[in-house]
Amino acid sequence: MGKTYLRVDDRLIHGQIVTAWCGTLKISEIIAIDDSLAQNPMLQSIMTMGVPAQYHPHIVTCAKACEILAVPSDKNRLIIVRFARMIEQLRAFWSQIDHINLGNCSKQADSAYTLPSGAGRYLSLTEADMSALRAAKDSGCEIICQLLPSEKLRTWAQLTSGI
Repeated sequence: MGKTYLRVDDRLIHGQIVTAWCGTLKISEIIAIDDSLAQNPMLQSIMTMGVPAQYHPHIVTCAKACEILAVPSDKNRLIIVRFARMIEQLRAFWSQIDHINLGNCSKQADSAYTLPSGAGRYLSLTEADMSALRAAKDSGCEIICQLLPSEKLRTWAQLTSGI
């Protein structure tokens, strides 16, 4: 049985995902979830043009992602969402997820939390983001922050120690 990893990264599919994470995690399938981007074939094409076919990239709605995840795979999958609050919609699949990795989380208009991610960088999260992450953590999901595989991993406890 393959592993499923979930990354929160507001850039979705980008160079670091392809060059660093896919190789490190031995990813065979990238599932980027964004309801509006899933409706725009031109932007999908631009976002995936630099992704080698071996990673089978998909940009799909949350509903379609749930359909894909409902079918077990013997290959490793990487799910990417823009905002942590989106993981609530994937609650039925939390038990399948090896861990949730908080990547790039830029400041939003309603950001309420700024968590240190290391090397002088910060994660900006809304109340809804924190609520979803706390629910996932309480359900047994491991939550980490590691921007690149070569960087130090930070645990949820380390990220939230000041709040």
